Amino acid sequence: MNILHALSRAIVDFALPPRCPSCGIITTGAQSFCPLCWQKMEWLGSPCCESCALPFAYEQPEGSRCGACLANPPAYDRARSVIAYGEVARHVALKLKYGRKIGLARLIAGLMERHVPDERRDDLVLVPVPLYRWRLWSRGFNQSALIAQALGRSLELAYELEVLKRVKATPPLRGLNPKERARTVAGAFAVDKADRPRLSGKTVVLIDDVYTSGATANGCARILKRAGAASVHLLCWARVIADEEEPQLTMAEPMPIS
Repeated sequence: MNILHALSRAIVDFALPPRCPSCGIITTGAQSFCPLCWQKMEWLGSPCCESCALPFAYEQPEGSRCGACLANPPAYDRARSVIAYGEVARHVALKLKYGRKIGLARLIAGLMERHVPDERRDDLVLVPVPLYRWRLWSRGFNQSALIAQALGRSLELAYELEVLKRVKATPPLRGLNPKERARTVAGAFAVDKADRPRLSGKTVVLIDDVYTSGATANGCARILKRAGAASVHLLCWARVIADEEEPQLTMAEPMPIS
């Protein structure tokens, strides 16, 4: 049986050779980045702000927070991202969202695994940032839900793909100041009363693809806590670093090579 599997895998690889998830050139293994794209990726982790995961230039005491989080603590308890937003992160996000390369959700989920909290996993539930119904219908899927589902299946964690809803369409937040962003997302999210027991006392890991200002995450976290969540941890594929141009992941942007 193993011989047949290896033979079929070899035939598939010959007909459809594995390609870099970012630039699309042929690679040596499935869902592996080419050396050039790998070098462009800035992996995020310690040392960083305990709250928003903003990278620190040097080691800080455990639990340290950046100035912005000290001045205005976020509604979520902790955020982590896989890589800094840049060329590779943008290409992968675009291919998943608009190129319909839904297999990339498994790649992203696998790279997220190291950031999932280790404590109390029996009380942990994965919840994706929702799309408004018109956008969901036009796209056909919610990329954050695909990532949450893949991560839940891989680590055998509970996930709730529809408990958090976006009940109001919101315009792009690009170009708005923090107060304007907060006003824009106010009232955009909800949890039905009947669904609250599914979150009560849980550690919620909120899944999203790209973290920009945190306005959407804060809006979601507030609603999740009002619904009974004990804490909310944000987990994203990529994070925009301060002073870096904000992403504009739209159909107008040229798609990378498939």
